Amino acid sequence: MDLFRTKHRAHLVPIHPENIKSKDWVILLEASTIVGPSPERLRVASTTQEKKILWRYKSWRSQPFLVVEGYDPRIHVLYFCPQLYKLDSDGKLVPLPGEEIGRFVAQAVEGKVKSRLPWYEPLDELPEEQIITAGEVETLVVERPPAGRADVTSAAAGPRAVAHS
Repeated sequence: MDLFRTKHRAHLVPIHPENIKSKDWVILLEASTIVGPSPERLRVASTTQEKKILWRYKSWRSQPFLVVEGYDPRIHVLYFCPQLYKLDSDGKLVPLPGEEIGRFVAQAVEGKVKSRLPWYEPLDELPEEQIITAGEVETLVVERPPAGRADVTSAAAGPRAVAHS
């Protein structure tokens, strides 16, 4: 029995002690995960005002860490943002929801994102060799909707890759 070790499936992100008790929004942005032509380079992965803080020793000092499920430092970046407001039709201030605040933060930092090529090139035509060899699946149909229309479900739209066993 291992009483002293605990498994943390979430990643710990070091934060400044001033961000522990604030009611700021925690905005988690994701970069380099949108494949194909897209006007956006960043995606809002999550937004919350709830924080789970763990204290760990680092360099003989106790330092606060924010627990973020699924955090990957290669593609994620974390921001703290205060509550933002907008005027409604009556001229009253209304608080913005977290997702909308996240989109504002993403637009503000989008120019600072480095462009990286994906590890593969998207295919515009069928490859010479079958990707899936016979026997692995009975039939596989992969379709890409035409540019600008992500809601197309027609079987005749776009290039097709078919593997038969």
